[in-house]
Amino acid sequence: MASELVRDALVQTLPLFEMMRMRAATTARRHPTLGFASQDRASTLRWVNQFTHTHRKLGPEDREVVSPNNDTVYSNAWLDLSQGPVLIDTPDMGQRYWTLGLLDAWTNPFAYVGRRTTGNRRQRSLVHGPSWHGALPAGGVSQVIAAPGDDVWLIGRILVDDSRADLETVRALQSEMRMSRLDGTDAAMRVDTRLDGRRVGTPSAALYLTTVDAALVRNPPPVGESLTWPLDPAAVGALLPGVLDGLRTQDQPRQLGNGWALPVAVRTSWGDDVLTRARVARNLIGALGIDEAMYPTAEVDDAGRALDGRHAYELRFPPAGAPQVGAFWSLTMYRRSDCLFVANPINRYSIGDRTPGLRQDAEGGLSIRVQATDPGPGHNWLPAPADEPFYLVLRLYQPQPEHLEYRYAYPPLRRLD
Repeated sequence: MASELVRDALVQTLPLFEMMRMRAATTARRHPTLGFASQDRASTLRWVNQFTHTHRKLGPEDREVVSPNNDTVYSNAWLDLSQGPVLIDTPDMGQRYWTLGLLDAWTNPFAYVGRRTTGNRRQRSLVHGPSWHGALPAGGVSQVIAAPGDDVWLIGRILVDDSRADLETVRALQSEMRMSRLDGTDAAMRVDTRLDGRRVGTPSAALYLTTVDAALVRNPPPVGESLTWPLDPAAVGALLPGVLDGLRTQDQPRQLGNGWALPVAVRTSWGDDVLTRARVARNLIGALGIDEAMYPTAEVDDAGRALDGRHAYELRFPPAGAPQVGAFWSLTMYRRSDCLFVANPINRYSIGDRTPGLRQDAEGGLSIRVQATDPGPGHNWLPAPADEPFYLVLRLYQPQPEHLEYRYAYPPLRRLD
């Protein structure tokens, strides 16, 4: 088989492998009432069709997820639809921002439940795979979601304040999120993930091929996409390391001006852009569509110089020029070396329109100082790491047309020294 065909097939199928690896890494070994999927700690058996939740916002001590947000808590689940539909019950969320984003096994963010799409009322969603054609349950459902394959990753985010009372309120909301079968029984089931999700290096050719083989049976290529398969194991072993290395060095797909770029610009499907799909699967897996959230990223200042904590910067939104969002926005700081939060004396890892005490200037603009040392009273301060590079992510939840149509003028980061 020609090496170019093998290379193309690896790029095309890499999202399947990475999604199966994430399933192994993020599914639970233990069910609250049914116990461990296996008593053997080395087992790759896990529970699916079950929510797992974080009950606090992530901080600098958390190192499992790179470039995490500092606005919401997470709710995570993997759905296995091979045995029939799954019903998802969610409580009334009041006025709070929340979303459950559903990704297929090819990383297409094909559906949502939440504030933007289905509202904040108490609701029941039915999610089914491509082979189900049964009747709806008695009592009805709020919405029916048809998944293109049998494996679905559900990524939930719920907005939370820093107060203990609000954290407890959100914890209670999470406890009301449930998954069941049409007959009302618990939807949880054991699956053999066949992978050690902690291993993030280059897999062997045998592991890659067996993982993708199994995933393809349950999740055929998207409509209109042809695939050269199976592949020669020797060719996979020779080419896979280079393919993975190449995907880590891809340029940002869309420049927004003034040093800002958009790493992910998908909406509901990657379409025929299999190269970007693979790059995001390798580096930013789990990205939702830009209608739900956009993450413009800045790595350089107004002169094109890399952002560094040895210097002080100012980011100024002019009067009436703040980000245009239907929910909220925040500016989040990450250390370049590990893509994690930076510990600082005021325990602030992001700043945005919900930050208490945010000050506008005399003209009605909003200036944010980005630096390692306290700029003093009267300034909106986002602490930076001392003496090392960093980058910023402007998180836009429910971005408005100015952003979605790339008409918004992103302000530059001006170096002050």
